Amino acid sequence: MSDLSPAPLTPLLTTALAARSDLLARLAAEDTDCYRLFHGSVEGFPGLTIDRYGDLLLIQTFHSAVDGAQVGEIRRFYTERPEFAGLDTLYNDRSGGNSRITNVLGETDQEIAQKPRIAKEMGISYRFQGRHAGQDPWLFLDLRAGRRRIMAEAAGKSVLNLFAYTCGVGLAAAKGGARFVVNVDFAESSLKVGRENAKLNDLPTRPRCVQSDVFPALRQLAGLGQPPVVRGKRLPPFPKLEPQQFDLVFLDPPRYAKSPFGVVDLIHDYPALLKPAVLATAEGGTLICCNNVAQVSREVWQDQIERCARKAGRPARELEWIAPEEDFPSFDGQHPLKIALLRL
Repeated sequence: MSDLSPAPLTPLLTTALAARSDLLARLAAEDTDCYRLFHGSVEGFPGLTIDRYGDLLLIQTFHSAVDGAQVGEIRRFYTERPEFAGLDTLYNDRSGGNSRITNVLGETDQEIAQKPRIAKEMGISYRFQGRHAGQDPWLFLDLRAGRRRIMAEAAGKSVLNLFAYTCGVGLAAAKGGARFVVNVDFAESSLKVGRENAKLNDLPTRPRCVQSDVFPALRQLAGLGQPPVVRGKRLPPFPKLEPQQFDLVFLDPPRYAKSPFGVVDLIHDYPALLKPAVLATAEGGTLICCNNVAQVSREVWQDQIERCARKAGRPARELEWIAPEEDFPSFDGQHPLKIALLRL
């Protein structure tokens, strides 16, 4: 296996850790123990990421695998420091097709990978496991800035969390004092983790989970309706929902997904989702939407979402960018993950 970079690892890890010193102190003070320690695409080792999730140090590669000596170097660098002493270490090689984990673990590492854990963010407890039936971690760390803003905005409000995954945004809203929260996602396995996360926390309101393709759920909530038959073809069953507008809507779709109800395509057709999301947002409410595709520029996307809101008859009174936090640095401030807050 070949190195991902000619540069030695330890100096890069040292520089990255020093750059995070103020952030890690702030996160510890607010009861957060999950964050990115090394973001290789910007910090000198493309394709390598190192994350802390509670008591686990998670090393992952996305372009080329690292070898055992490099994994050992990473492990020693962190676990020999008092603030990371005692952490378990796991390496997931995701450099194969579709970012699937390919490296086989020995018995000890397999136990580490499958051990149930708890990670904390802003005082909220989340279930975590280094390897599970899915591929992605149960909490996306770059979205912390979005969860932080939802928590700050949610008091007394109704909140709709679309493409909820394991419901992190919904939990942040509930912790922030939302009046009620609805999480929508197609995957029951993800919502199950979200429900278990809710039980871990003392929340003033219990979030509701709706297992549904987002298109029919959102169209019904927006008042557009979802016919059971389209062009003579009967669609799969879906939960029936009454039209309802929410004070705060969070939209975080995947890059691309296709179902009988529609196509999610963040490059070519973001408005297919954005229009009903705008209509499901109450007058005077707030819509926070995300686009995680690097090749879509912030300026092009901003023009697209502002035009879509105008065409829907709900022009944005204000648009604000929410940047990922300092553990996700960028070369030029143009992060792949773009989060836009619209006041409608």
